[in-house]
Amino acid sequence: MNSSDFLSIAVALVLGWLFAALVRRALRWVSETLPSQMRLPTLWIIPLARLAIFVTAASFIVPIVVEPSLQNIVALLASISLVIAFVLKDYASSLVAGVVTILENVYQPGDWIEMDGVYGEAKIISLRAVHIVTSNDDEVTIPHYRFWSKKVSNSSGGNKHLMCVAHFYLNPDHDGLAVKKIFEEIALASSYREPESKVAVVAEEQPWGTRYKIKAYVHESREQFKFVTELTLQGKAAIRGMVIPPFSGGLTSRSMRPWPTAVSV
Repeated sequence: MNSSDFLSIAVALVLGWLFAALVRRALRWVSETLPSQMRLPTLWIIPLARLAIFVTAASFIVPIVVEPSLQNIVALLASISLVIAFVLKDYASSLVAGVVTILENVYQPGDWIEMDGVYGEAKIISLRAVHIVTSNDDEVTIPHYRFWSKKVSNSSGGNKHLMCVAHFYLNPDHDGLAVKKIFEEIALASSYREPESKVAVVAEEQPWGTRYKIKAYVHESREQFKFVTELTLQGKAAIRGMVIPPFSGGLTSRSMRPWPTAVSV
C-alpha cells in the first residue's frame, strides 16, 4: 500500500465514525420528539444503523488492504471463517443446548426456574437463550449453554402450582405442638393454597433455637409471593400472641429463598 491508500483508509474510518455519531444523535433527538410509544422502536434502529455503517466502511477498506485476487480472497474468507467460528462457539453451543433443552423438556414457558442464581418465571424459550422474568419484573436473558455446567432448579415442572416454604425461628422454650397447630391452621385457611393439597409443618432443633417450616402448595404460581407474605405475617402475629420467652435476636421469619420461597413440586 502507498500513502494514498493509507489516506483513503483514514478518511473512510473518520467519515464512518462521524456518520455513525451523527446518525446516533439524530435518532436520539427524533425519539424524544415522537410519541412515547415510538421512542423505543426508534432507538432500536440505532444499533442497526451503526452496523450498516460498519459493514459499508469495511467493504470499502478491505479491497484496499487485500488485493482482490482469487488467492487472497480465499485466504481472507478462510481467516474470517476461523475468526467467526471462534467468536461464535458459545453461540453454537447455546443453539445445541437449546435443542437439548426443548427435547428433554428441562423447562418450559410458565415454569418458575432458578439458573445462575436468577429465580423467576420462564417467559420465552428461544433456541439460543431463556428469558426469565424475576419477582422485581426484570427480564434476564441466560444463554442455554449455561445448562451444560450449571444446575437448573425447576420449581413448578409444568404445573401452575408449586410448593412455598416460610421459615420461623423461635426460642426453644415453648409449646411446640401448639405452635405446629397454629401454623397448620394458618396455611389451611389461606385462599392462596391449592385446594385439597396437604400442609406440612416441619420443626428442627438448632443450637440457637427451634426452626419451623410451613410447607404448602400455592394454587397459582404467580401468587407465591402473596402466599409467603400471608404465611409470614399471620404466623408472626399468632406467635406474638403466645407466651414464649424472648428469643435472642428477636422473632424472625423468612422464606427459603431471599424472597419468596419455592421448591420443586
